[in-house]
Amino acid sequence: QLQLVESGGGLVQPGGSLTLSCAASGFPDYYDIGWFRQAPGKEREGVSCISGSGGSTNYADSVTGRFTISRDNAKNTVYLQMNSLKPEDTGVYYCAVDTYGSSCMFLRHSGMDYWGKGTLVTVSA
Repeated sequence: QLQLVESGGGLVQPGGSLTLSCAASGFPDYYDIGWFRQAPGKEREGVSCISGSGGSTNYADSVTGRFTISRDNAKNTVYLQMNSLKPEDTGVYYCAVDTYGSSCMFLRHSGMDYWGKGTLVTVSA
């Protein structure tokens, strides 16, 4: 069964850190996997992507230098380490799989094929 399950969200103060996890079951480990987020009243946007081998990554300008994506294929898990969090990082964070390899690295959500249900991150004092 193909399934993506996000975890690790929560409430954090500005400047704090969180690590999100995406457990991917049933997928080959060579697929690119990305993190996307959606703030209330806004469109879903790409945050970061990692290739199947972990050798290639991409980040949105808004998170470069603060977020780090990684994956452990032995555990079928992709992580998003988020540091120096800002209120504008608030939103539901989703992980998604790109089976065609045409969207993730461009941080395009429209071409992603499988999605998790998301985990809420709230950055507030």
